[in-house]
Amino acid sequence: MAAAVHVVDSPEPPKPHKGCDVCSALVGERTEASRAGDWSKVADVNVEIGRHRAGRRHK
Repeated sequence: MAAAVHVVDSPEPPKPHKGCDVCSALVGERTEASRAGDWSKVADVNVEIGRHRAGRRHK
């Protein structure tokens, strides 16, 4: 018998920082990629948003 398949929810996409032009542009790219069904690009942009936010120091 085959092993059981476990389905998990997708992780929440990273949230952009409000007022950041770079984050806004990346969200636009992610939206376009999603509409086109380019899930690889969506994942790439999510990583880029996450890394961009991680490099910022917010007070």
